[in-house]
Amino acid sequence: MLQKVEPARQKMADYTTPLVRNCWYVAALGSEIGRELKERTLLGKSVLMYRTEGGQPVIMQNRCPHRNFPLSKGRLDGDKVVCGYHGMNFDHKGNCVFMPSMAKAPTHVTIASYPVIEQGPLVWVWMGDPAKADPASVPQTPWLSAPDWKTVSGQFHVGTNYVAMHENLLDQTHFPILHSSTGIGTPEYSRATLEVRVVGDTVEQTRSLLNSPPPDIYGIPTRLTGRPVDRFSDAAFASPAWHVAHARIVNLEPREGEKREYRFTITHIYTPEHQNTIHYWWFNSRDCNIDDTAVDQYLRDASVKAYKEDVDALTWIQQEVEKESEPIEEASFAPDRPGIAMRKILLRLAAEEAAQDASMAA
Repeated sequence: MLQKVEPARQKMADYTTPLVRNCWYVAALGSEIGRELKERTLLGKSVLMYRTEGGQPVIMQNRCPHRNFPLSKGRLDGDKVVCGYHGMNFDHKGNCVFMPSMAKAPTHVTIASYPVIEQGPLVWVWMGDPAKADPASVPQTPWLSAPDWKTVSGQFHVGTNYVAMHENLLDQTHFPILHSSTGIGTPEYSRATLEVRVVGDTVEQTRSLLNSPPPDIYGIPTRLTGRPVDRFSDAAFASPAWHVAHARIVNLEPREGEKREYRFTITHIYTPEHQNTIHYWWFNSRDCNIDDTAVDQYLRDASVKAYKEDVDALTWIQQEVEKESEPIEEASFAPDRPGIAMRKILLRLAAEEAAQDASMAA
């Protein structure tokens, strides 16, 4: 079904929709945060990241409230951050505990310190209403740390918005076109029956393709290239911060020493830097041939190539729409259902936050 976007723009999120803040986002890999002061921009806010002497990650406002000096240009004194301009000291909770030019610390001066949870290789931060930061809602990614799984990973800085990135992943019909040289998808798979479900604030989709050779991205790691398999895939917009996809490859003619089933999990993490730039981490995990370094290298190279194609395409799209002075018209079709459902969720979540902010300000 073809839809004109002018009425649809009022019902779906796009690159102008305010960012959803009440969500756990990845601030960094755990390996990125140490005893050095590190600056990063998350959801339009410059933050400071470091670890306490006890090893706990801290994420706080980077701007000193005195004269706006970036605290990341200061230094650590134990667990205290020392501003490099006037020497104000802040503890890990954002409280000012010392100022050299004053006999008593101005304890009424504080900076934002955000809820943080480190889980596996990821450090999650809550940039919204701290009263809503439920640790139990931090996304679970056990495959990234499980000893019987192997993961290759990477990251990009992308010149687009998270709405487009999420829709790109839910739109599997582009796989055999944009990624024709990387073995990500096949025309048969893009035409396979698509089932879509909206569950709360998530969008889930499933496809299956029976008795068909797998694409290289699965055929090479499983060593089943050119052989008939059944492929069952599911993917989900899990939150504004991440997307996860699972694939189960069933070997229809297992030979001696071969497995009957092979599993893959692809994890995509998106954290907005600003409205239309994002930090993007990806993880390609498998439960087969985990000691084969050649498979590691193939999956790393193929993933980088494919995701770079996505990054380039979405950057070009963002650049194109920003050239327009009038509202953009888009055409949507039946296979776009998952993306449209996701965009409606993001619009609703953003509207709910705006209404809450307005109510608190009144």
